[in-house]
Amino acid sequence: MIESLVQAFRAPDIRFKILFTLGILLVFRALTNVPVPNVDQAQLSNLFETNQLLGLLDLFSGGGLATASIIGMGVNPYINASIIMQLMQGVIPSLGELAREGEYGRNRINQYTRMLTIPMAFAQGYGFSVLLSANGVIPANPLFSFETLSLLLSFTAGTILLMWLGELISERGLGNGISFIIFAGIVGRLPHSAAPIVTGPDGLLRIIPFILIAIVVIAGVVFINEGQRRIPVQYASRVRGRRMYQGQTQYLPLKVTMAGVIPIIFAISILLFPAQIAQYFTASTVDWVKNVANFVVTNLSQSNPLVYGALYFVLVVFFTYFYTAFQFRPDQTADFLRKNGGFIPGIRPGKPTEEFLARITNRITLGGALFLASLAVLPLLVTAAIPGTQGLQLGGTSVLIVVSVVVETMKQLEAQMLMRHYEGFIR
Repeated sequence: MIESLVQAFRAPDIRFKILFTLGILLVFRALTNVPVPNVDQAQLSNLFETNQLLGLLDLFSGGGLATASIIGMGVNPYINASIIMQLMQGVIPSLGELAREGEYGRNRINQYTRMLTIPMAFAQGYGFSVLLSANGVIPANPLFSFETLSLLLSFTAGTILLMWLGELISERGLGNGISFIIFAGIVGRLPHSAAPIVTGPDGLLRIIPFILIAIVVIAGVVFINEGQRRIPVQYASRVRGRRMYQGQTQYLPLKVTMAGVIPIIFAISILLFPAQIAQYFTASTVDWVKNVANFVVTNLSQSNPLVYGALYFVLVVFFTYFYTAFQFRPDQTADFLRKNGGFIPGIRPGKPTEEFLARITNRITLGGALFLASLAVLPLLVTAAIPGTQGLQLGGTSVLIVVSVVVETMKQLEAQMLMRHYEGFIR
């Protein structure tokens, strides 16, 4: 791998892409240190110590939320808008047809996603500002005051700026820009999280088991993330226009983890949301409301790892099946194969092909769902087994994102090196 990187860096065009990507990431890290005005950093630190949902949001902002920087919202609104647009493709027929129109359709959907990002960034920024003002982090101001509007515009502009930087990486750099920004945020937070553990009196004894577990987990993530079921598809000889195409055999690859990291994000968001709402009612003067709020806060938090971990596991499995159903449609695939003269050997076209693909998808999704759920609850087990590592919770979401970005970037780098070699051969 190191030799491949050296060879890639020697190519002028690829070297430019690598340096351009690194330059954009440096700009991103610099923006995390540009705070919005009138923020009490001490109160902000206390708020993040008691709020798990903010810790999840801070993961995708690269630490900008914990410092209340102008990019505090990070790419969260864009991710939410992308998820909504993907779900709407299975609900709104016109969007589903647009998604199947090739590059034109993808560009239109990307444009709709950017437009949806702006109101979502404004709404999330307002929710975050209300939470900050309720905890004394920023002064309480009316909604239409100059201070509140300037704060919301700063958060929204920061999100749009990050979205633009991500698209610059995708167009002129190397890899997917949005994924790279999230990757840089996760990696940038790692030294800060590990410093209190390593500098302790027995820091090395605590960190070594964690590193060994991390190596095993990363190997498992790569293995499962790259795993796929290849279904042979036979195409009969056919005539189109004046050309005759001979029969050929291709493969339909079905990934084990089609849903990627989305199920973990959905699960932890839904799991933490009731506890976040219940915290506002723990001081209620109504006894039954106060008791219910305390029960929810106690059982739906990491202070009760048994209940929290069990619910987390079940939700990840559920959302893996749920999101995979939107990502892969056996009926559409079977219909596409039938229209193009393709069939699976031993399976009749039409309804039998659809049932066969659905059965295979359910089987491989079960393995992917169990793996994602185990990966999600692994930090709870590690921190419970190794005392003193509570501050170093590189959760399943972080591991999946980091490993996926590295693997996809190396694949793209190898593809560009191969393309460059072919271009030189043709010349």
